[in-house]
Amino acid sequence: MTERLHTRGSRTRGETEEESESTDETLSCPECDGQVINDEEHGETVCADCGLVVEADSVDRGPEWRAFDSREKDEKSRVGAPTTNTMHDKGLSTNIDWRDKDAYGRSLGARQRQKMQRLRKWNERFRTRDSKERNLKQALGEIDRMASALGLPDNVRETASVIYRRALDEDLLPGRSIEGVSTSCVYAAARMAGVPRSLDEIADVSRVEKAEIARTYRYVVRELKLEVKPADPEQYVPRFASDLELSEESEMRAKGLLKNAKEKGVHSGKSPVGLAAAAVYAAALLTNEKTTQAAVSEVADISEVTIRNRYHELLEAEDGLVA
Repeated sequence: MTERLHTRGSRTRGETEEESESTDETLSCPECDGQVINDEEHGETVCADCGLVVEADSVDRGPEWRAFDSREKDEKSRVGAPTTNTMHDKGLSTNIDWRDKDAYGRSLGARQRQKMQRLRKWNERFRTRDSKERNLKQALGEIDRMASALGLPDNVRETASVIYRRALDEDLLPGRSIEGVSTSCVYAAARMAGVPRSLDEIADVSRVEKAEIARTYRYVVRELKLEVKPADPEQYVPRFASDLELSEESEMRAKGLLKNAKEKGVHSGKSPVGLAAAAVYAAALLTNEKTTQAAVSEVADISEVTIRNRYHELLEAEDGLVA
């Protein structure tokens, strides 16, 4: 009896070794030799006859999504880094490193360097096969450069890139420069994201004049029907206060001055940058923090005359204060 059990145990171990090489249909239960099935919902391998759990907590190596036809499967299938609108090919093409080194960091020989240079050249040609892609590549490079110079976050760059792609698809570029349209896209995206920059700040990092930026911006917003709200002066206050190294108390006081001014209608027809700069200057004086009109003017990129005029209007609107 013992010998028979030992033989049966040996046969079971042999079957277990073959399980890794066979399909699920050929597996058998080690207790009753019944059919073994996979319970994918619970991640278990169980016997259909006696209910023995042969394997638990199995790893599902498939995707976490489901697809019900080939088209949906192709759309959901993915590999590599996520796509981005900030690159003309959405980051799907191959990049060849400019450094002439192999995977181990060793320098390439003369023939290999020549070969890699030739591959880089052809790779670049295939990445931009038509004028539309070359246009897009240049514009997105400009958007990235200006956004970096202005310290704008990644979501603003994505939004600006999407706006430019729409403008390109709807043929808004003929008669206008690539730099002008890309700059107006950055200006619009920053305002839509709630981190606005003034036209003067945009013009400082752009390669086109301020008048052209404003004209192109109005055209792009009108044609694409973008929902861009008027800039709120309060959105400029945190940046100005941070650059001037003012306290949080001054920042909150400046926002209070602006809220009161909006309730009294003082902000109507006024530059939001000028109002924000004047509010920051007034708040610094009211909280006994040292700053000058010249310092605020430099940070806000606006004239001292404008700051003085808006300063008096804000104080006149403030209850209990006399300019």
